[in-house]
Amino acid sequence: MTRTVIESKTKTVTIGFDEPFCVIGERINPTGRKKLAAELEAGDFSTVERDALEQVACGAMVLDINAGVVYNSNPNPNETEPPLMRKVIEMVQALVDIPLCIDSSVPGALEAGLETAEGRPLLNSVTGEEDRLELVLPLVKKYNVPVVAISNDDTGISEDPEVRFAVAKKIVERAADYGIPAHDIVVDPLVMPVGAMATAGQQVFTLVRKLRDELGVNTTCGASNISFGLPNRHGINAAFLPMAIGAGMTSAIMNPVRPVEMEAIRAANFLMNHDANGTEWIKFARVLDAVKEGASFAEASKASAEAGSGRGGRRRRRA
Repeated sequence: MTRTVIESKTKTVTIGFDEPFCVIGERINPTGRKKLAAELEAGDFSTVERDALEQVACGAMVLDINAGVVYNSNPNPNETEPPLMRKVIEMVQALVDIPLCIDSSVPGALEAGLETAEGRPLLNSVTGEEDRLELVLPLVKKYNVPVVAISNDDTGISEDPEVRFAVAKKIVERAADYGIPAHDIVVDPLVMPVGAMATAGQQVFTLVRKLRDELGVNTTCGASNISFGLPNRHGINAAFLPMAIGAGMTSAIMNPVRPVEMEAIRAANFLMNHDANGTEWIKFARVLDAVKEGASFAEASKASAEAGSGRGGRRRRRA
């Protein structure tokens, strides 16, 4: 079975077909968050600290780190993003010990993150665009890390799932030319909003099965994209995630602070036989009971973890 290994200093998370679904926390990202962007430009990391702790408490197994702030004082991200990426990673690693996903469109920021992150982070991302392949794949090889491969290329994002599959196949083949194995490629097949494209969900499920069966790769997505622009987005997301898991999706970049979506994932793990004897489901049910009694989801989840439940990773064996 394909296994993609991601590590922090002392913990290992494995993304795989026979592993529990990997939740990658999306919150440390200033895109669309004006307040966070302003804080980061001002050197205020209080929201980053809070988001890191809360996401881990709620069940994130990996944290996505994006420092893509467009500074008012300097609009050149090639200059501002690499040092900010270093700082954010240093702050997060001082607070929590789970693997990281280094997320940037700026090659200098990707390398700054790779130099700063402890363990074996996930790199996010490479596309099928030629210049991007030539910039990112050498970094993947140099630092021996897995990478998210997004299924778009120089022609943009195709609405045809066969074209998106062909882009993914191209990336896997180009990675092999660098000596990067398929198990270190996590393909993002690109989730379209179902409100704009009625077949978006069906396309993803078909594409994920094809990626698993024909390329043997793990998959991820920005889970909330499916519900963009619609009411009751959490309900749609909570239905989408188990269906994607059933189709073979093995991870998602998402907000773990939402109980209904985490409940859907815990249930899917149990139904897919990725939760031995329903142990994690039973623990999660107790968390939800505490929430009903007035505790916050983060508080209840943290209390459950401190009482002995898993925290989304296992300790690495020391030599």
